[in-house]
Amino acid sequence: MNDMPILSLIIFLPLLGALGIAALPSSRPSLIRFAALGVSLITFALSLGMLVGIRGQSGEFAFSEQLSWIPSFGITYHLGVDGLSGALVVLTTLLSWICILASFGPIQTRVKEYFISFLILETGMLGVFLALDLFLFYIFWEIVLVPMYLIIGIWGGADRIYATIKFVLYTLVGSLLMLVAILATAFSHQAATGSWAGAFDLLALRGTITDPTLQILGFAAFALAFAIKVPMFPFHTWLPDAHVQAPTAGSVILAGVLLKLGGYGFIRFAIPLFPDGAQLFAPLMIVLSVIGIIYGALVAIVQTDLKKLIAYSSVSHMGFVTLGIFTFNQQGVDGAILQMLNHGLITSGLFLLVGIGYERTHDREIAKMGGWAVRTPVYAALFGFFLFASVGLPGLSGFAGEFLVLLGAFIANPMVAGASTFVMIFAAVYLLYMYQRVFTGPLSPFLKGLGSKLTDVTPTEILTLAPLAALVVIFGVMPTLLTSSFAKSVEIFLMSAISVVGQ
Repeated sequence: MNDMPILSLIIFLPLLGALGIAALPSSRPSLIRFAALGVSLITFALSLGMLVGIRGQSGEFAFSEQLSWIPSFGITYHLGVDGLSGALVVLTTLLSWICILASFGPIQTRVKEYFISFLILETGMLGVFLALDLFLFYIFWEIVLVPMYLIIGIWGGADRIYATIKFVLYTLVGSLLMLVAILATAFSHQAATGSWAGAFDLLALRGTITDPTLQILGFAAFALAFAIKVPMFPFHTWLPDAHVQAPTAGSVILAGVLLKLGGYGFIRFAIPLFPDGAQLFAPLMIVLSVIGIIYGALVAIVQTDLKKLIAYSSVSHMGFVTLGIFTFNQQGVDGAILQMLNHGLITSGLFLLVGIGYERTHDREIAKMGGWAVRTPVYAALFGFFLFASVGLPGLSGFAGEFLVLLGAFIANPMVAGASTFVMIFAAVYLLYMYQRVFTGPLSPFLKGLGSKLTDVTPTEILTLAPLAALVVIFGVMPTLLTSSFAKSVEIFLMSAISVVGQ
């Protein structure tokens, strides 16, 4: 364990901040807002320091912390960070303070409860990315569910109760089956070794599960939980409802981080623990990924609600993540991780922009829009920038991830790569067609009727978008900044994906 428990500090600082905010008077909403922003900014700064430290360390995990927790069952408080989890931790802390800042204006009721929920959510997400004990991982996985339920259910739209119950039921079913698989794995380890030591430890369990039945059923249970979170087809139906009903910051954190928990789970837990099960199910996972890519794009084309269109585009884009993971080659996995990170930046920017527009119009119906660029040129330019990044314009970060996934898919199966490449045309169709209808041409009667309410972006709104835009350009021009940071993680992942049964 390190002298300074920086990982624990990063995880629990938002929770301590939430407890501090709970003690503040509800009659001081401005103080509550800035306290939450301050806590999230300090957490972000700590995560950047951690990221710098990772580059100077050797070994699989640059920082690790381990304490005995429930020794009678071999459960430990075990945290670790490598290039993969480090990048996702920084993405989480970045989007958290951006979401909190973006919530200053829209959230005017139950302000204290909202920011407490958001900080607890941040603790849960960070814990998922840093936990190396399966029991600890499961606890953080479940913690995420509660504040997200509250954020959608209390501060969401008109059908928020339906959307949030659907979200919880889907996630809960998958995670309960994963808990059964975790317990089965631990009992199997105890039966094989005669000891509970390491029964829940990821590093101790990797490469040791040789029971063919447990390989298949264990992977199936983990994969279901992660497929729901990604979400993969056909487990995606909760996502558009949750996105549409969630407040803007809820949609941003849902698209930017929560969907990545599923992709991360496949790479860190499901495949290294159950490589034979993963190899067996890989063709099915690839087929479902391609269906998700095609289905998400086709359904996005016919959407009339701006937010729902971007939600379905997430289904399509996240299909590239699972496709890349299950190619089991370096190009595909590199592309999948890049796609996770870049989707977090780009789609978060798009949801922020949709929220900015909704604050002015209180409507998201595409048919009512038109000519928005006439009144709000900066807003139109920013929307166009993130839209082109989402399409995969070379030079912006969306391109590199999709290109590497398609390259990996071509190596694994040229027909799969061909189908996926063809679908990228649909992405350009639905996004550019939407942009044309919303922003070009003369000002629509609906927007004209808003009069002086239709203002351009404010300095605060630019502040929420500027870091995302800058990173989209930086990682578009130099994607190796990311791929070099998680190269060792990918190498270890590919080695752990090799069969263990019969060895």
